[in-house]
Amino acid sequence: MAPILQSTQPWVEKYRPKQVKDVAHQDEVVRVLTNTLETGSCPHMLFYGPPGTGKTTTALAIAHQLFGPELYKSRVLELNASDDRGINVVRTKIKDFAAVAVGTNQRKSGYPCPPFKIIVLDEADSMTEDAQNALRRTMETYSKVTRFFFICNYVSRIIEPLASRCAKFRFKPLSEEIMSSRILYISQEEGLCLDAEALSTLSSISHGDLRRAITYLQSAARLFGSSISSENLISVSGVVPAKVVEELLKACKSGNFDLANKEVNNFIAEGYPASQMLTQVLILPVSVSLGLFH
Repeated sequence: MAPILQSTQPWVEKYRPKQVKDVAHQDEVVRVLTNTLETGSCPHMLFYGPPGTGKTTTALAIAHQLFGPELYKSRVLELNASDDRGINVVRTKIKDFAAVAVGTNQRKSGYPCPPFKIIVLDEADSMTEDAQNALRRTMETYSKVTRFFFICNYVSRIIEPLASRCAKFRFKPLSEEIMSSRILYISQEEGLCLDAEALSTLSSISHGDLRRAITYLQSAARLFGSSISSENLISVSGVVPAKVVEELLKACKSGNFDLANKEVNNFIAEGYPASQMLTQVLILPVSVSLGLFH
């Protein structure tokens, strides 16, 4: 089937939840943050957990729901790992933004518009320890007019003085049921046809990362059209095909060095990543139960 026409916008952005209540499978986090939105009272926050579970989406949704489109740009500063966030930036750009006073609490166009600004530091665990230490004083000095949202995968890489100043929210990996529900919704919106096997495969190769699952789905739709099979998804995901894994394992178990060496050379010649092979071998019992390997 010929590939279907696609919009240029990545589906990850197109289907990103715009409100906190729409974030999937993070019920406790959503419940607490909904109360924050109702009261307009917001502490410093630390969101941590695996990739693709809704951390950045939640932080941006809170900011949009607090300030609305008119005040968002003047009240919210977003910095991620692609931005320079060394100690000099902390002492200049972040400090200068944090120091600016804002107006009193005044609702505008139905938004709470509380009397503070928000600085969103995505992938904060990649900041140097010196830069994190420099933030301590800034957080203390400007706490009346600025709130910090730290987003990271590994909370252990955030220094204790920063972590202790924040309300912590752990984001859980998404279950297969939740991921399948969201993927089915996107498939229906985009006119795609996924069978049960393809849906299960997509959930298992994404490892609870919804962003990765949506990216695989869009890549497969661009390459293979509206009818997407399990094999199509495996081919765009970089996962080593089950047959290749099984042949290599069989050769290793045979005790024949020449046969094993031949399979390894074939594996290298095909350009498959060794780390991916090791991952799949380690999770083989799980993969068998999900139908990836037989």
